[in-house]
Amino acid sequence: MKKIIKKKNSLKVDYLISTMPIKDLIKSSKQFWSAEINKIAENLTYRDFITVGLLYPKTQFPQKLKDNWIYIQEPGVKVGRVQVFNNWSPYMVSDKNFIWLGLEYFCNESDNLWKMDDKKLIEFAENEIHNIGLVTKNKSSDGTVIRVPKAYPGYFGEAFKKFDTLRYELDKIENLFLIGRNGMHRYNNQDHSMLTAKEAVNQIVSNKIFKDKIWNINIDDSYHEETSK
Repeated sequence: MKKIIKKKNSLKVDYLISTMPIKDLIKSSKQFWSAEINKIAENLTYRDFITVGLLYPKTQFPQKLKDNWIYIQEPGVKVGRVQVFNNWSPYMVSDKNFIWLGLEYFCNESDNLWKMDDKKLIEFAENEIHNIGLVTKNKSSDGTVIRVPKAYPGYFGEAFKKFDTLRYELDKIENLFLIGRNGMHRYNNQDHSMLTAKEAVNQIVSNKIFKDKIWNINIDDSYHEETSK
């Protein structure tokens, strides 16, 4: 058996902007942190995410799907949400006679669902989408699987109660900037993530470092939907 040699490279930087999960950031530099900080980071929780993409002819849909996302409430299935890519943009599908669905599963890396091979997972998703009645046949024209580890930072557990201790230690490193969803262990959407990046860059350019301004993005925002009558 051939031995795999891992090569370590070092690179000196003026500034480091991190979007990697804080859990992994601390683990990769654990020798620089106290036992308390290592323990907090090690026990941070996440939810992982799988998208199973399924392609179907439009003729296999009993009704027109008008939404971008469909939240699934039916018992007996594991799919939590279905994304209709055509409704984001018709240019996301090469053939206008077909519809791409993304079946979204929220799970953990230790779950059997995560460990299932792609072929079986596609078959599993085909059966689920057929069972809830969105399509008339349980066989798609094409399928693909995308796994996203640590997609959702968890706001629960004993470690998260001590998150501020971890945050303050990281913030002490003046040229380290944490941004984005995983970089801050915060459920930022895409807009908020871009704003944290913009604020970090502004501070670097101006040489005026106030990391609280980055952490304050999305802290008081309220979420609601409005409809015009």
